[in-house]
Amino acid sequence: MNFTKSFVVSLLMLLAAIGASAQDPVHFTVSQKQVSPTELDVIFTGKIDAGWHVYSPGLPADGPISASVTTEKAEGAKASGKLQAKGKEISTFDKIFEMNLRYFENSVTFVQRYQLTGGKYQVSGFLEYGTCNDQMCMPPGNVEFNFSGTAPAAEEEKEEAKADEEAEKEEVEPDVVATTDSVAKDSTDSAAVAALQSGDDKDLIARWWQPSIKELEAFNGSDENNGSLLYIFIMGFLGGFIALLTPCVWPIIPMTVSFFLKRAKDDKKKGVRDAITYGISIVVIYLALGLAVTGIFGASKLNELSTNAVFNIFFFLLLVVFALSFFGWFELTLPSSWTNKVDSKATSTTGLLSIFLMAFTLVLVSFSCTGPIIGFLLVELTTSGSIMGPAIGMFGFALALALPFTLFALFPTWLKQAPKSGGWMNTIKVTLGFIELAFALKFFSVADLAYGWRLLDREVFLALWIVIFGALGLYLIGKLKFQSDWEGGEMDKPMPVACIMLGLCSIAFAIYMVPGLWGAPCKAVSAFAPPMSTQDFNLYKASVVEAKYTNYEEGMAAARAQGKPVMVDFTGFGCVNCRKMEAAVWTDPQVAACLTNDYVLISLFVDDKTPLPQRIEVEENGQKRTLRTVGDKWSYLERTKFNYNAQPFYVTLDNEGRPLGPSAVYKEDIDLYMDFLKTGLKNYKREQ
Repeated sequence: MNFTKSFVVSLLMLLAAIGASAQDPVHFTVSQKQVSPTELDVIFTGKIDAGWHVYSPGLPADGPISASVTTEKAEGAKASGKLQAKGKEISTFDKIFEMNLRYFENSVTFVQRYQLTGGKYQVSGFLEYGTCNDQMCMPPGNVEFNFSGTAPAAEEEKEEAKADEEAEKEEVEPDVVATTDSVAKDSTDSAAVAALQSGDDKDLIARWWQPSIKELEAFNGSDENNGSLLYIFIMGFLGGFIALLTPCVWPIIPMTVSFFLKRAKDDKKKGVRDAITYGISIVVIYLALGLAVTGIFGASKLNELSTNAVFNIFFFLLLVVFALSFFGWFELTLPSSWTNKVDSKATSTTGLLSIFLMAFTLVLVSFSCTGPIIGFLLVELTTSGSIMGPAIGMFGFALALALPFTLFALFPTWLKQAPKSGGWMNTIKVTLGFIELAFALKFFSVADLAYGWRLLDREVFLALWIVIFGALGLYLIGKLKFQSDWEGGEMDKPMPVACIMLGLCSIAFAIYMVPGLWGAPCKAVSAFAPPMSTQDFNLYKASVVEAKYTNYEEGMAAARAQGKPVMVDFTGFGCVNCRKMEAAVWTDPQVAACLTNDYVLISLFVDDKTPLPQRIEVEENGQKRTLRTVGDKWSYLERTKFNYNAQPFYVTLDNEGRPLGPSAVYKEDIDLYMDFLKTGLKNYKREQ
């Protein structure tokens, strides 16, 4: 269970990192349209990538980033009315913000109208909008516009225009004040920063801003990727070992090995060679299956499948079918004509081709037992986002399946000590059915969260898992039977001690999850269960750690003075998943103590609209850009220093601004987050 959880978590972190490095998921074009001699529309037309949404105008100030237009220059024109949105607007209640949120998917059009006062006109400014998906939020997006032209003369009162402009300014001021108040607490160490502004200490600030992309990639790339591939191989190998113990494979081993040894009575070495070739053929067949999956989907499609709601529903149904097959409701078999044709070919041919066809016959004959296991593995590996995942997983599966044929051929006496076929193999099948049924719910949960159906909230998920693992425990201790147990003649026999012990463990695991129905964290299942924010009835309340510093330089200066490492939290006032992480992970006593005592925590809000003392002109990707607000500055820091552009994003730094370990993103897994923090602390102490 712990291995599988770590495997799934590491893959999801990799997926999140790949997705966040991609380009902006929203693509806007801007145009002007003179709708009458005295009216001009500035039109922003947006195309939104699948899975993402853009928030509507006019959301409350304490909600996500609303779409809004800021007019920086208006000569011969004045804004008329508020920003209008056109498209299919979706409205839903959000429990994190405790308000109705409105947003658009696929496409949206924003229109700002201007009243022309006559003669030449020029209007310029920018559209600001917020973009999120189910995993992360992007920094506030900006679309600049600058239009000019000539309008027919119109009688407009200049005093009225001036009054309207003043009214607009008054509407903006409350938001700015509220945002300023929210970050005022970071001024406590301004003296420390002021001291850095003179002499050689300016070089220190420059080092803090120096890009750390390669260092972070070294932590995220090599270690995590190699670990993930190793997990994939081990998971495939375990799947092959389990398939080996099913009634469709285990009885075939002694027959096959005996066949090779008898076929080469006078040359035992030839019999051994044939058995080894047989095992290699099995590996080749399953490896080809993994490579075929990789070739069909490709790297980009594998990444998309991990979050695609339609595919997750399909995988859910597929695993349910596999589970019911293992329970004995029906049997999954390939057409008998396929097996007969391959078997006849193997009989009529000689040499390597004959052995390869015999291996292929084994693959077809054992499909009723190996098919659901292979299907489960391919579902997990296909949604892992790793281009080599299916091939490596199938290599591990085939290796475990092929080894016994080779080893028993090399050491025939081992066959006498091997367990005989019996009802224990049916017990393994039924147990696998329970496990596949439990994992199927994980895929349905992804689709449920994506579509917002709220059919599988956290307590519903836990209730189903409690029933599944409770029933598994009853089965393993002999209190629950299936039709296949009657057919195998094992109905009246007592369960082995090993089964009873495993059954008690399964019942204990079910009892462990019971408090989760009332909001207990249940850390062991946090990687699988829906987020805590979907819990309707939660008695578990804990305070969220608050960062003392919301200014990067001030926090770094304080950490240097205190001799502590830094944990930088790129977040946003309107970031839903940031609040989820804080509520589900930062409230854990271990995490809270580590962030409070061992680190200097810096939270940088990328949607902070506090104006900078003076605007900063930067060049990014060959284009000039203006940083107008504090949020623009922190978003620019995240992109240029870490090559990342979404929230939440967490990274640990030393006092020189260098990464201390891999980064972390949205994943409500307390154990994983503690590993992330402990790695940073360990590397910091090693530096010292």
